[in-house]
Amino acid sequence: MNKVTQRALLAATASVMAAAIGSSANAAAFYLQEQSIRGAGRAFSGETADQGAASLWWNPAAIGGMTGGEAVLGVSQIMPRGNVDNVGTLIRRPGQQPAPVGGDQRSNNPIDNGTLPSGAVAYALTPQLSVGLAVTSPFSFTTNYDATSWARYTADKTKLRTIDLQPSVAFALTPNFVIGGAVNVEHSKATLSNYLPNLSPLLADGHQTLEGSGWDVGYTLGAQYRGGPVSLGVSYKSSIKHKLDGSVTIEGLLGPLAAQNRSIDAMADFRTPWQLTAGLRFKATDKLTLNGQIVRFGWGKFDAITLGAPLNTAIPEGYRNTWSYAGGVDYAVTPAWTLRAGVQYDETPTENLERDARVPDSNRWNFSTGTSFALSKSFTIDGAVSYIKFKDVAINRTTAAYAGTAVQTPILVNGRLDNAHALVLAIGGRFSF
Repeated sequence: MNKVTQRALLAATASVMAAAIGSSANAAAFYLQEQSIRGAGRAFSGETADQGAASLWWNPAAIGGMTGGEAVLGVSQIMPRGNVDNVGTLIRRPGQQPAPVGGDQRSNNPIDNGTLPSGAVAYALTPQLSVGLAVTSPFSFTTNYDATSWARYTADKTKLRTIDLQPSVAFALTPNFVIGGAVNVEHSKATLSNYLPNLSPLLADGHQTLEGSGWDVGYTLGAQYRGGPVSLGVSYKSSIKHKLDGSVTIEGLLGPLAAQNRSIDAMADFRTPWQLTAGLRFKATDKLTLNGQIVRFGWGKFDAITLGAPLNTAIPEGYRNTWSYAGGVDYAVTPAWTLRAGVQYDETPTENLERDARVPDSNRWNFSTGTSFALSKSFTIDGAVSYIKFKDVAINRTTAAYAGTAVQTPILVNGRLDNAHALVLAIGGRFSF
């Protein structure tokens, strides 16, 4: 294999690795916060200040000072919709003038529906000391573009699944002040692919696929103050350094590129964002509780993807730190029946000129309502409905196949995300023992 072909192979591998890791980290741009059905009903506006196992993901101090035990289990059905349209994407093959990329000019609903389970259990060992475990999937989604889509060179199939195990401990220093800590053990598994252009537009496209997985560890720290009608909470969830081990398979390349068809081992390191969350719950009357929450996401940690041997390079990313704001209410209609509602505004970490079709994210509004009903002293059922509206934005991150080689083929992406929204239906239960 000559040096140009070898460099082209490594460049193609780097391209799919970048897409893969970008997708898994961008999943936090599609960060799945549906880890509590109770919280979903008020647009996640008071979770870090609330108590019980249902708030364990947000704040390990939530289980401090409890009596007995509590288990929660929920499932959310996430149904996203939207169009990813081509505006004028061009491809520039070596020695040729820029030409339209071709293919279907609109991709309808490329993000698949998803079913997201979550659960937690907590138990008080003493009046001051409690332990718990939350099992969540905070970064999981699937996108599917047709082989004939205009976006095929930057996105084809994306499937990411994460499982986060969060063993937690909380201690009530005083009746009003609780601290907590947790370890986040996270497993990620990804399958990602996209098409590769052959040097002649008359030839069928090639294809590359990445498959990989890994276990990684982070931590969460939290505290709560509970005084009369006011509950305050703050928590910090660390960035996690992920290591994805797997393989890249390249096939279907023809002519001078045919020597690149092969499967090689590949590895990449990247960081997910930290989260700093502060929340407030205020019992305004015997029946009405007001909630507020603000989150700072440290997406700046996702500044580069470091690729190991045989690539030994780094790919810069353009993510920014973001904010999320939420407000909501709980209203106790009766001692057994509670209604909820809330609104949340969430910023995207993606920047203009850096947004691609694999994760076509944008700023969003979340409008939610929910309810709880105690069927008995020990069992409560929760339900919630959320409508999420995404802002229309440009998809315009220029990329290149075989970057840095004599056959470099730029893809001048010019697309748009239009009419994107999602409906989330959630149901679950809480059991005390």
